[in-house]
Amino acid sequence: MQKVSVITMTYNDCENLKKCVKQILAQDYEAMEYIIVDGGSTDGTMEVILEAKEVLKERLIWVSEPDKGLYDALNKGIKMATGDIVGIMCDEFASPQVVSKMVKVIGETGCDGVHGNINYVDGDKIVRKWRMGQGSIRTGWMPGHPTLYLKREVYEKYGLYKIDYKIAADYEFMIRVLKDQKVKLAYIDEVLVHMFHGENSTSTGGVSNYIASLKEGHRALKENKVPFAFVTDLMRIARVVIQFIK
Repeated sequence: MQKVSVITMTYNDCENLKKCVKQILAQDYEAMEYIIVDGGSTDGTMEVILEAKEVLKERLIWVSEPDKGLYDALNKGIKMATGDIVGIMCDEFASPQVVSKMVKVIGETGCDGVHGNINYVDGDKIVRKWRMGQGSIRTGWMPGHPTLYLKREVYEKYGLYKIDYKIAADYEFMIRVLKDQKVKLAYIDEVLVHMFHGENSTSTGGVSNYIASLKEGHRALKENKVPFAFVTDLMRIARVVIQFIK
C-alpha cells in the first residue's frame, strides 16, 4: 500500500485548521501521514495541533516556526514528507474517498500523479467551477493545484516551489514539471476539492490578484523557456474566461 503525505500550511487560522484535521480523520485511506506546517501562530493553532496529535499519534508530523510565506511553508512540508505520494489540503476534500481514489488511479494508470476538478465555494454556495480536463501547458491548460498529487520522486527530480514568487509559484512549478510532458498525470473527472472562495485567497482574491498572477505567470513561462509565452498567456486567459462563463 502506497503511503500518502498530505500537507496543510497554516498561520493564525485555527478554525480552518480544525476543519482540515476533520477532513483527514474522515478519509478512508489508512496509509496516510498528515503534515501541518504552522508559521508560528498565536491564535490557538498550537492547541489544535496538540489535540490532533492525540488522535493521529505518529501519523501527524508538525512544525511551528516563522517562515517566508506560503510557498516556503509548502517546501518545508514536502521536505518533511515520507510518503510515496505528496499533496496539499488547505480547504476541503469533496468526499471521504478522495485520497483512496487518487492512489487507486495512480496505481492503475502508472502515471506520475493525478488531478481532478474543483468547486470554489462560499459557505454552501458554489461560486465557480474548475473543469480543465487534460491538456498541455503550452496551450494555456493547467491542472487545479489543490487536486495535484504527485509521486515524491517528481519533487526530487524537478525541485520545490520558488519562494521569490509572491502569488504564482504553483503555476511556475507546474510549468517546470509539465512543460515537456515527460511527467504524466491521470485525470479524475470528478470534484475532488471544495476550495474556499475569499479575498484572502491568492487564487480568488479579485482582479488585482489575478493581474499579479498573470504577470508572474508570464515570467514563469519565460524563465522556463516556453516558446511564444505571450500566446500561452492569451490561451490561459481564454480558458479561465470559459470557466467563468460556464
